[in-house]
Amino acid sequence: MLQDVLEHIHNMFIKTPNPGKYTIENGALSPLPSLKDGQRFWIVGSDLNDGVYTYHAGGCGNDDDTQGAGLRDETFTGSVCALAVPPSVLELTEEIKTWVEANQDTVSSPYTSENVIGVYSYTKASGGTEAGGAIGWKDVYASRLNRWRRISF
Repeated sequence: MLQDVLEHIHNMFIKTPNPGKYTIENGALSPLPSLKDGQRFWIVGSDLNDGVYTYHAGGCGNDDDTQGAGLRDETFTGSVCALAVPPSVLELTEEIKTWVEANQDTVSSPYTSENVIGVYSYTKASGGTEAGGAIGWKDVYASRLNRWRRISF
């Protein structure tokens, strides 16, 4: 979910880009750029591992599974960018994730209401950009995310 939010606002909060040749073996990235425990980083230019991950001394994981290795073995030439995602963005991302889990059925439905008493009728959703017009997290959290939005990467 963190990567989805960062891509949506066009802001990865890149602190340090580290271009070069990298090897991932058994979930370990080498050479390892200067990262602190719990810090997010973004892999770009990989065939198998492009995305946002969290660094831990015991291995790296994606934002949905920070305890698992998450990285697949490969050698690539690309960039590993250390990120400095503000705590408030991380907290808002968790809030968005909770909202999505609680509203998944509503978001995926193209209807806002159905009435089956006597005659079947429905109301089609309008507005919003997700799921055929249903209101989604991007719409619900737009005003709170705009603070960090950039025009492009």
